[in-house]
Amino acid sequence: MKRVRESLERIGAVVVRHLYLWRGSLPRLIDLIYWPAVHLVLWGLINRFFTEQGDIAIWATGFLLAAVLLWDILYRAQLGIAVAFLEELWSRNLGQLFATPLRPWEFAVGLVIIGLIRSVVGLSVAAGLAYWLYRYNLFLMGPPLVLFFSQLQVMGWAVGLFIVAVVLRHGLGAEGFAWAFIFILAPLCGIYYPVAILPDPIEPLAWLLPATYVFEGMRQVLLEGSFNWAFFWNATLLNLLDLLLAILIFRLAFERAREHNKLLQCGE
Repeated sequence: MKRVRESLERIGAVVVRHLYLWRGSLPRLIDLIYWPAVHLVLWGLINRFFTEQGDIAIWATGFLLAAVLLWDILYRAQLGIAVAFLEELWSRNLGQLFATPLRPWEFAVGLVIIGLIRSVVGLSVAAGLAYWLYRYNLFLMGPPLVLFFSQLQVMGWAVGLFIVAVVLRHGLGAEGFAWAFIFILAPLCGIYYPVAILPDPIEPLAWLLPATYVFEGMRQVLLEGSFNWAFFWNATLLNLLDLLLAILIFRLAFERAREHNKLLQCGE
């Protein structure tokens, strides 16, 4: 029990450090809600335009708003981990952190919690704006929303840990990866359109991504009112595999960085 308590204390210290950073920096606080709000307003106006066109586009009612809100969950989850790690590099604090008893897995769990906080804050603000501006209530989706949220969170954690591993391996020269990588996957996820729209050779690749099942499942819930459990279990299996792979890659990158004394020089 003592070791568990000490681990929880170290994880809590990682989380509290970043909460203090947010408290002392208005730009960081604004960043938590700025992009979710901007995306929501932009796609909300596009959605309104479509729904005012009559029967041709009436099927799109709410689809775009739901899609952009769910996409932001995934984006915020991975970005929360990546940016929290980059904060340590920018401040050249990584070596000092691991001069303490902090272990790599405790550091990773702390980053995951930070990513979760960013997602919850961003989603709450964006969902509030969606209702205020467009009278769209995301929570009418009901219990499936919780399941979609959990799947996107886990995928975001896996992507975030992978990005951390890449930056550990290549240094700050790879920091642009933190913002760009998730958008490489976006066209395959079927965020704003069914996967069937993709070219035939690419479609099988889309079904290797957990988010694809989430967005296809979202459209089924909104269109038919039914939840596809097969999509849920497929996404769960892929997420478990991706997360285990990401943890392994993160562990290998961390050990390599420690062996080559890059924890102190990673920010160079």
